[in-house]
Amino acid sequence: MSKTGQTGPLRSVTPAIDIYIRLAQYPILSHTIRHRMREEMFRRGIINANDFEHAVREAAIRSQFHEGLGDSLGMEEEHIWQRRKARIRDTLTDSYFANNLGIALLNQLINEVLHDRSDMDLSTDLTFNPEVSPWDLLFRQGIIYEEIPEPEREPHQHHLQEIKVVLIRRIISDQLPFIGLARNILSVADLQLIYQRLIGTGKIGGKAAGMILAWKILQQQDPEFGPDISQSVDMPDSYFLGSEVIYEFILTNRLEDFVNQKYQPLAEMEAAYPAIISGFCHGEFSESIVEHLREYLARADHSPLIVRSSSLLEDNFSYPFSGRYESYFCANQGTEAENLADLLVGIRRVFASIFNPAAMTDRREHKLIDYDERMAVLLQKIEGEVHGRYHLPTISGVAYSQNFARWAPQIRRQDGLLQLVLGLGTKTRKVDNFKGARLIPLSHPQFRPEKTIEQIRQNAQNQVDLIDLENNTKTTVPVSEILTDTFALLPYVASLDMGDHLAAIEPNKPLPPDARFILTFDYLTKDAKFIKLVRTAVKRLERLYKAPVEIEFSIKIIPESPSLDYKLTVLQCRRLRTIE
Repeated sequence: MSKTGQTGPLRSVTPAIDIYIRLAQYPILSHTIRHRMREEMFRRGIINANDFEHAVREAAIRSQFHEGLGDSLGMEEEHIWQRRKARIRDTLTDSYFANNLGIALLNQLINEVLHDRSDMDLSTDLTFNPEVSPWDLLFRQGIIYEEIPEPEREPHQHHLQEIKVVLIRRIISDQLPFIGLARNILSVADLQLIYQRLIGTGKIGGKAAGMILAWKILQQQDPEFGPDISQSVDMPDSYFLGSEVIYEFILTNRLEDFVNQKYQPLAEMEAAYPAIISGFCHGEFSESIVEHLREYLARADHSPLIVRSSSLLEDNFSYPFSGRYESYFCANQGTEAENLADLLVGIRRVFASIFNPAAMTDRREHKLIDYDERMAVLLQKIEGEVHGRYHLPTISGVAYSQNFARWAPQIRRQDGLLQLVLGLGTKTRKVDNFKGARLIPLSHPQFRPEKTIEQIRQNAQNQVDLIDLENNTKTTVPVSEILTDTFALLPYVASLDMGDHLAAIEPNKPLPPDARFILTFDYLTKDAKFIKLVRTAVKRLERLYKAPVEIEFSIKIIPESPSLDYKLTVLQCRRLRTIE
């Protein structure tokens, strides 16, 4: 209640407009300034905090009716309601302050905030509450702490941890197990880079979080983490569409009726799913999101791209929920307008896949059906090289820190398992009991499950997924179209089929005119450097995760003298869903 006994603005709105215009000059600091304005009003007894929040709520409800929401509380999503209240809170702050305290005191508060900001560059004292502080303040203060030499950082370490936890919760994950690990692995600079690559608002989702955390774990050079493999591990060039964008998309395109499909019987969900896909595929994005995506495509510069789901449940530390949502390949070889249209199609299809009946069934089995599942999107350049008209990774694979597919008693479960394919590691090459992929037990790399040459031929990969640059699409071609004598890396992925046996292909030596090739990856199974790289990666991740893990990756072969080298690019990491 104000001193005059009124709960609304007291006089003309003109002073409030003056304050609004003044604060508009400080788009980042205005949040902090308004917080100080409210503190000053509460301290002087203009209005107390409870009455002020009550006024905010009442004004927010009135604004809903003005915007045509009859059953206001039941027709608006929680995050929209909170955004509405935040805007009303700012408006009432300006109004109360203007009509009771005025512009002169506002200028004084602004100067104090600016003084605090300039002092922050030299201060190691935490003079603000990280939980309610703006992004730039958290990043600036966190980097100040990280730049302090480590022996002198100890008195401030708890402040640094608090800032990192707040940033991780805002941008990556609310899961306590993830936060507990990530705050000791990710730096403030890492988190700032993620924020700079975030399109829209919200979190980056579980798949993106798992990839970043795994990459950073494998970048550690402390001997405590084992052999240093940091120079041999990479991560794709990635951007992130925030998890709140799907809410805006659903509301803008009036798709709210689909949200509660998860409570329908399975048959009804399956019957409705085609209409859901159609509804999403015809939806429109805000101009702001479209412009950001247009800028992203300009940076990508016609590199082939993949649009990947990154829901809040994917790669969950408690539930290895993955593989249920869609990914979409963009060849990105058309005009600017064509590439943008294709990218938007990919995002829409990934959004729609959140209602995939198989995903809903999985969530029910894990008692996660009531979870507020939001879909962020991971935008990545596709790793690989150009071979003629095709773009493809030489090797894609999945590595498991525990081997649940042992076919000989000598194979040790605890050493893990490797699964390799040529080209894109899409689902068709990685499921169905591993058909088409080479299995390599990391304890005995040269052991094969096949007993005869004929079995090797039958089980060898004979189709390869890749990007056709000329036709501007993702496609599948016979392996024989890639495994020719012009394929520079042929000796490292294939063997000569001699009829009754397989022979190694010698680099830089002529091949028989009627040579037949079979995809074996035998060279890699004999290269201790390659096996050590993969084994080190999965065992380090298992140790830090404190659970078996699986990682999805691509491998670049670097044929440099005197010996081959490798670059492992982490695409995904999650706790292992056993396959026994």
